[in-house]
Amino acid sequence: MPHDHGHHSGHHHGHAHGGASTMNGAFALAIALNLGFTAVEFIYGFIAHSSALMADAGHNLSDVLGLVLAWGGAWLARRAPDSRFTFGLRGSSILAALANAMFLMIACGAIGWDAFRRLLDPPEVASVTVMVVAAIGVLINTVSAWLFVKGSKEDLNLRGAFLHLAADAAVSVGVVLAGLVILYTGWNWLDPVTSLVITVVIVIGTWGLLRESLKMALNAVPAGIDLPEVDAWLRDQPGVTDIHDLHIWGMSTTETALTVHLVMPDGHPGDAWLDERAEQLHHRFRIGHSTFQVERGDSDHVCTLHAGH
Repeated sequence: MPHDHGHHSGHHHGHAHGGASTMNGAFALAIALNLGFTAVEFIYGFIAHSSALMADAGHNLSDVLGLVLAWGGAWLARRAPDSRFTFGLRGSSILAALANAMFLMIACGAIGWDAFRRLLDPPEVASVTVMVVAAIGVLINTVSAWLFVKGSKEDLNLRGAFLHLAADAAVSVGVVLAGLVILYTGWNWLDPVTSLVITVVIVIGTWGLLRESLKMALNAVPAGIDLPEVDAWLRDQPGVTDIHDLHIWGMSTTETALTVHLVMPDGHPGDAWLDERAEQLHHRFRIGHSTFQVERGDSDHVCTLHAGH
């Protein structure tokens, strides 16, 4: 027998990070600041024979590319759906976050190898130059990170951009301190050691982003959503005697979708009932795109994705 199909596409996707124009400005400013500083830092790192400074410059360059990826992902995610991409290109923000994390891991490998090589034969370091340039980096990265701090709470893509910039600010502080110690002790080996520490810190900070973005790329239930809790809530709705085919996944780094079959022996409860459930899912669980299929339960319906089938 035919099954009533209730569909609700929530129009509540206002993101905490503000409008598209605000984010465009934040990305443009952060990219310009970091690109300019990367060039200055690398030049002075080379002049001062500082592997820590050049390592930080390399990491800053990876952040610039990461910001470009994040900006591109955010822009594509706003593209309207069409006959080919019925969800639009919302998944682009997930791919951008994943690419960002992977690119950063690769950059850490290159930075770590260079630091290890210099540790075997540490060159003399112009510590004052290192300190001044790194101090400028602290300021630039702090300002850049601040541009994304609000949006990072809700958007994994923006969180990737924020984490990179916040890590850069912390790393630059470490370079300043290393330069200060070298100035008074002459311990030039401390510079490549600082680079290695920087690499470890970045890898640790990036691991969570890599893991979460990879899960989202594989359509895992987004972090912060408890599947058993959603299941129990749906079963507790009036008129519902059973549910099956419950699937929850992230359409983008900010939007979550749900599909479920509701067994309701009394038949279709009406559009108002479905709209109310969708609204509650949005406000209670932050699931903004819900699709319901209502069934009377007259026949067996088996989810082909169920482990037993």
